[in-house]
Amino acid sequence: MKYIPTHQWAKIEGDMATVGITAYAAKALGEALWIELPAIGASVKRGESLGEIESVKTAADITSPVSGEIIEVNSSLEDDPALCGRDPYGKGWIAKIRLTEPPSGLLGADEYEKLANKQTR
Repeated sequence: MKYIPTHQWAKIEGDMATVGITAYAAKALGEALWIELPAIGASVKRGESLGEIESVKTAADITSPVSGEIIEVNSSLEDDPALCGRDPYGKGWIAKIRLTEPPSGLLGADEYEKLANKQTR
């Protein structure tokens, strides 16, 4: 998996990326109460919002770590938005994106962990 500083992850397999929020983001947000998922077929650019999440603590944009076309969304989150926090790297994924540009500027696990640890101090 690769990460961006705004606490989203991307699992890239060929020309596809599965995207979600990190465990750090899930913990910081608290239990999610509502999530706005992107529209299937929509185009998204790396660094742009692909949706929004509202939790018991705050509301936040979900930033896309890659550029591409939304080909699938996790509709389970509409009925159970807290799933993205309970299982952020598994069943809580948010969207699947067909890449239109090679991924760039993504952090490896070690780099992301250092960043997240710095922010918790």
